This record gives sequence, C-alpha cells and structure tokens, in this order.
Amino acid sequence: MVLNKLFGKKLDMPTPDDALPGRETYAYEVPTIHAVNGNRIQPPFPEGMEIATFALGCFWGAERLFWETPGVWSTASGYSGGYTPFPTYQEVCTGRTGHAEVVNVVYDPAKVSFAQLVKIFFEAHDPTQGMRQGNDIGTQYRSAIYYHNDEQKQIAEAAKSSYNTALQEAGYSPVTTGIEEAQPFYYAEDYHQQYLHKVPDGYCGLNGTGVSCAIPGMSPVSVDAEEPAPVSGGDDVAVDPGLKPVPQSEDEWRQVLGDEQYKVLRQAGTERPFTGHYNAVWDEGTYRCAACGNPLFDSSTKFDHGCGWPSFGEALPGAVEYLEDNSHGMHRTEVRCARCHSHLGHVFNDGPKEFNGARYCMNSISIDLQQK
Repeated sequence: MVLNKLFGKKLDMPTPDDALPGRETYAYEVPTIHAVNGNRIQPPFPEGMEIATFALGCFWGAERLFWETPGVWSTASGYSGGYTPFPTYQEVCTGRTGHAEVVNVVYDPAKVSFAQLVKIFFEAHDPTQGMRQGNDIGTQYRSAIYYHNDEQKQIAEAAKSSYNTALQEAGYSPVTTGIEEAQPFYYAEDYHQQYLHKVPDGYCGLNGTGVSCAIPGMSPVSVDAEEPAPVSGGDDVAVDPGLKPVPQSEDEWRQVLGDEQYKVLRQAGTERPFTGHYNAVWDEGTYRCAACGNPLFDSSTKFDHGCGWPSFGEALPGAVEYLEDNSHGMHRTEVRCARCHSHLGHVFNDGPKEFNGARYCMNSISIDLQQK
C-alpha cells in the first residue's frame, strides 16, 4: 500500500459510483481503416468474421501481436471492461474508469481458431501479475479475456485452467486472468491504433513466460487411431502412418518426451549450436515434427547457413504457425508445429534469395527425418 501511494498507481478497481462519468460519444475522431492492411477496424465486417477481445498489458505491442497472426482480418486498440462510457486515454490512466487496455481482434475462423488466438494470448504475456504487466502498473494493464459467446467462454476457461497448472509447475504464481462477458468496446485515440507500425521502434511491453499453453481438445487433426488424419498441407483427408497421437495435457507430454525434448518442444528452449544431429545431414526425405509426426519441411529446401542449426527455405503449406517472440530482449518470429503447437525454432529474413530471404532455423531435437 505504501508503494502504491508512493508511485501513484491504483491497483484496486473503482466501483460504478466512483468511476468517472465519461460522455455520450467520442471526444476524438476514430479511424475506420487499419493502417497496416487497409481493412476496416469498425463495422461492418465481412460475413463470417468473428471477434475476440483480449487484455494483456499495453495495447501497443498486443495489437501488433494479433495483426501479424495469419487469419486475423483486422485489429483495433481500445478500452473495455469498466464503467466509464467513451473514456479518453488520460482518463483510463487515472484508474478511475475500470477499463483495461484491450485489443479487438476481427478474425476468420476458417483460417485461425479462437483457441489458437487464446494460446497466442496466454503465451505472449505473464498472466500471473494481477494489475500489472512488468513495469506497466495499474488496473488498465490487467490480463483478461472478454468472451463474445458461450463457446469462447468455455475455451477461455479450459485454457486458463490448463495454463494455470503448467505455470505453477514451472514456479509461477496462480493465473489472475479475468474471463468476463464482453462489454462495450471503446476505440482508443487514432495515435494508438497500429502504434508500432507508425512508430516501429516504439515501446512494446510484451514478455511471455516461456511456458507453453496447451489447450484441451485443441488439436486441429484427429488423434483417434481409427480415424484418418488430414495430411498437413492438403485439403484431402488421407491416412498418414507417420502421424503420432497428440497428448492432451502437459503431464502426458512429459511422459511421451524426454526431459531434453520437453524443454525445447514444449517450453521453447534452444539447443546449443552445432550440437544437433541434423545440422549437417543432407539425406533426402521429409522432416517431421519430432513431437507429433506432422510433415514440416522437404529436404530440398534445406541449406547450410553456417549458424549451427538446421536451416530451411520454406515450410510445407499449412505445416507451421507463427508467433511473435519478444523474449531475451529480441524481437523474433517463433515457428511452431501447426498440429501440436510445439516449438520448432524461429524464422529469419537472412536466407537465400531463391526463398525470398526466408531462413527457418530449427532445433534438431524438434524434427525427425523420414528418408525417401
């Protein structure tokens, strides 16, 4: 309490009676077009699009996280979860509106699921910190998921429970993420929208825990041995004997993987350079995910970069997913298996011209070669 008074940070939610009165409409002009992709950030949206609303600290970095996610149509920074109608940024910063800084995510469920967005949400920040994220302190920086239907609520609650267990096993405090029904979303001022596109070197407060979030029942392919599983990269359903059942909990993953594999595949660890088995292997075949058997890379795209890890120029269609990674003081793009969501490595832009500069830098322990 002494520190709260000293630094002037409100860590208690106001009551409706104590909240600022707000106003009947915006005190500023709200843009309609996304500065990055040109899509609308205000309704109407294309038919079939759905909305997700997340709070994970400062919305500058949070919004970029989602606009860079494949399948997301548009994003907007704003305020929600409180009492004050049509607040301003200055009012939200007082802690007397009850609002959190949030990102409204408009997405195509045919390309990215709500469960995948929730996984990205949890892994991109530390959801155990209460009314703060790192050095950003105040009720507006709390972690929350605002669900728009019962299905979103169920997925969010299951993910929170699963991640709470994984985080506490890793030594973290209990998850404090609020899961609440979506309330009115108020767009933030124009200068906040797509801020890190307008100010590329601007502040980004995102910093995940490094612990993987496994969402129960999320596997995008069947793991029933009696049912055919979709082969990555194709729309046709075919039996692929190389696929493995996908565990449904981190306890199961620990039993299936050894300690070293678990640290890399499920906790986003990195093997030391020049120590991996596949760093200098040039046999022909298909590289699969070591965790679930999902086909990832064709050997014809493998090249010697000299970095000490296996490098590939491109992934098989639909084989991988991408997450923003701001760990260790760096801004990188993490690559994960699209089937089991295990960590594989990172993709960089210093690869060969024939692959448009792409270099998929993989951990050998995350992949297996199925030779031709």
